[in-house]
Amino acid sequence: MRRIDVIGIGFGVFAAGGIIYLILRLVGLNSLDAGLWSQVIFLAGLVGWVTTYLTRVLTKNMTYNQQLEEYEEAVLKKRLEEMTPEELEALQQEVEEEKRSKEKGK
Repeated sequence: MRRIDVIGIGFGVFAAGGIIYLILRLVGLNSLDAGLWSQVIFLAGLVGWVTTYLTRVLTKNMTYNQQLEEYEEAVLKKRLEEMTPEELEALQQEVEEEKRSKEKGK
């Protein structure tokens, strides 16, 4: 994220707070109550955002993790494409031997 994006988001949040305050004042709340309720609304929004962020972190459903998985898959695919038929056959035999050894260990 660029600095200008962060500045824009910060300005947008600041402006949204003012707009919510003005709307609450227009609805008929006095300035103290309007300020209190605008803070309650922002706190609820912050808690909601943190909850979604933590959910994405704990489930590893973040952009970085997805990019890393795609990169690893692309590297493995390229390596497989570059292997000779003999190397592929040797790899396949090695995998089958590992499967057999794991089945015997159970």
